[in-house]
Amino acid sequence: MMYDNKSFLKSCALFLLLIGIGISLQAQTVLQTDYFKITIDGRGYITSMLNITKKPFREFSPADKPSPLMTLYNAKKRVYSYPEKAVYSKTEKIITVVYSNGSSARIRIEPHTKYFKMKLLSLTNSQDIEAIQWGSYHTNITNLMGEIIGVSRDTSESVNFAIGMMALNDNTLGGTADIQGDAAPFQYIIHSPDANRFPLPNHLHEGQVFTLGGNGISDVAFYAHKEPYYRILYGNAAEVDKNGRISITYQSRDRRGQREVYYSLIPNMPSNKPNHLQVQPLPGVDYIGSAIAFYGSPDSTALMDVVQNIVKMEGLPYPTVNGKWIKDPAAYVPDVLTEGGLYDKMIDYTHQLGFKAISLYDQAFLRPDRGNKGYLDGKNFENKPLKLTSGNLSHKEYGDIAKKLNIVIGRTPITNSLAPGTLDASPVPSDSLWYQQKRLLAKEINATDTIILVDDPTYLDEIGSWQGHVKSLNIIKIGKELIHYLGVSDTKPYRLLNVKRGYWKTTASAHKAMDTLYKLQVTIDYGYDGLIPNMQLQDKIAEYYADICYLNGLGYYDFDGQEFLFNNGHGYYSTKRFFGKMFAKAKQHGIPDIRFTGATLSEGSWHYQSIWNVGGGKNLYDAETREWGSETSQGKDLRDVSYANYFPVGMGGNFPITEKSTVEEYEHIQAMAVGTGATYSLKLNQKNVESCPQKDQIFKVIRTWENARAANAFPRWIKQHLVDPTQSFRLEELDVNTWNLYRVNNKTSSKQLLAKLTRAKGY
Repeated sequence: MMYDNKSFLKSCALFLLLIGIGISLQAQTVLQTDYFKITIDGRGYITSMLNITKKPFREFSPADKPSPLMTLYNAKKRVYSYPEKAVYSKTEKIITVVYSNGSSARIRIEPHTKYFKMKLLSLTNSQDIEAIQWGSYHTNITNLMGEIIGVSRDTSESVNFAIGMMALNDNTLGGTADIQGDAAPFQYIIHSPDANRFPLPNHLHEGQVFTLGGNGISDVAFYAHKEPYYRILYGNAAEVDKNGRISITYQSRDRRGQREVYYSLIPNMPSNKPNHLQVQPLPGVDYIGSAIAFYGSPDSTALMDVVQNIVKMEGLPYPTVNGKWIKDPAAYVPDVLTEGGLYDKMIDYTHQLGFKAISLYDQAFLRPDRGNKGYLDGKNFENKPLKLTSGNLSHKEYGDIAKKLNIVIGRTPITNSLAPGTLDASPVPSDSLWYQQKRLLAKEINATDTIILVDDPTYLDEIGSWQGHVKSLNIIKIGKELIHYLGVSDTKPYRLLNVKRGYWKTTASAHKAMDTLYKLQVTIDYGYDGLIPNMQLQDKIAEYYADICYLNGLGYYDFDGQEFLFNNGHGYYSTKRFFGKMFAKAKQHGIPDIRFTGATLSEGSWHYQSIWNVGGGKNLYDAETREWGSETSQGKDLRDVSYANYFPVGMGGNFPITEKSTVEEYEHIQAMAVGTGATYSLKLNQKNVESCPQKDQIFKVIRTWENARAANAFPRWIKQHLVDPTQSFRLEELDVNTWNLYRVNNKTSSKQLLAKLTRAKGY
């Protein structure tokens, strides 16, 4: 037998090197936490995921679908590279993975007591790799998929196990690397959470995708399927295969270079078809350093035991309310939503109810206008928009009164939409606006010319943004002038059609040949009209919202148009960065964590967002028929999304107290809220509340339930009773630590003691 001496010497050198740095040459690597054991084979695939909390150990890794530890994504070719070889160093806790494209990744894997921490340290041959992807990690769980935060859950008593991931830095996002714009499509997928209870009809199969309902503009009409196996999606950090098995995925992207995406949040609807969008390069934002926590644990304790531990140990955002983490079900609490424009008794009502926030929803939209430097009512608070019979007040004056009772007030902003007439939009538009396309002016123009020639017509025929394709928002910017147009000619010389100069009261002026022309990225109409900022300006707007709270005594926001944070093409990263900047500035001001709801929920906002009380009325929860959404499926859809993602369920703006309201209604509302883990925004119109004969008793009922909820007094088995809409309950407070819960007979009004509830330790 002949030997190649050079090859032989290289092999010896490599062997000695591996031995020298303590690398194990075993084919398999076995790692474990207190609850979870995984096996990684010599190719770099997870081949076993065991629940080690009870015997016999249950296997959750499908035999036919091993999970790649990490994959690489070439966005230009739209192909993944998969691991082929992996070697683990026990001493360094580093696994070196070699890929099919010749790349080599060094990944640190640190087992902690309740999770594995994985971090990408380096990657060779990475010039064509735009993104790396953790997973997908495949499980044989078929119950609940948490597509926002990436968790696969079996909530049954017999199995009771969850497997999930969590990003440990802002540029690691829930979802797959091939998603355009880093925000997964909003759509329906077919998935039965229980094939025995909810079998699929013959014409449907697991994983089948459907578009939303309605015309693509009315958000209520989106929700069009009450069947339990139509699952609406708010992300793709969890997905299902044809057998209903759930996989989880995170990714991280190189944001430093020029790129273009073809993006729409609702790409399957004609009214929201994708637009081509240039994405702003962000120096220093790369996938090297991307890190995740990977965990498996009993599902019933996963949120408070494991997820909370990850958040605290890894220094992730940890907002609190009443001293408790906002994800703690005992910290879930409804808010007051004002109607009628009269505020004499709103603070008193809120205090009686035990709520902590008042949404001044009957005030107009709050638009980000840095021109007022954060002063909503003038620098001396001379404006008094809040009406009281004793005399009108500024936000600051009203907020100071509320603060004495540990209550905050809040408003509804249009997130990052720069409206006409605001500092950054018009009449002098900022140079920090973001755009879909950048072109050059082919020929100089004076201040009155409407013949505008461009060097390249590509994509200039696309109307507005992806959302509704609003013709009135088809805007270009040249210098400090905004120009409206519709269409572009088909032949040379290429010119813009239907041109209107000096749009939004900007100043029409002369422009030179080869000046830059920006087709701006915009929002939508219906009062949301605005321009999208670039990332640096968006950072300033986020800080501006914290300034508003500090200066005006606010502590709550309802971020309408929250999806506009995706419109720059950076998706969930943009959202994390926005709320991170807002919370950091609030901390600098020394004010409490800002409580907020919004128009959507995403992996980008999950840590920061307190609640999700979007929409309302019978679309969310109908207390009369006792169903989640009697008019549309919105209540069912949003309940399923929230619950699966360890997030408080929202009942929306709902349940107004009127002259016909009864105590029994609110006993049921509170029972369902506590059982489901829900919050709501209680609509209060002062005139209507005062007309209600039972208002004081209603306030007392709600306060009693909320006191017990804050005491974490409801065990899991009780909550399973409370979510049954056929049952009725009554809760009576014996003292500050003890409550009697009764089941009520609806026909005879007789009551039977179901349980004596007590305050949990630590609450």
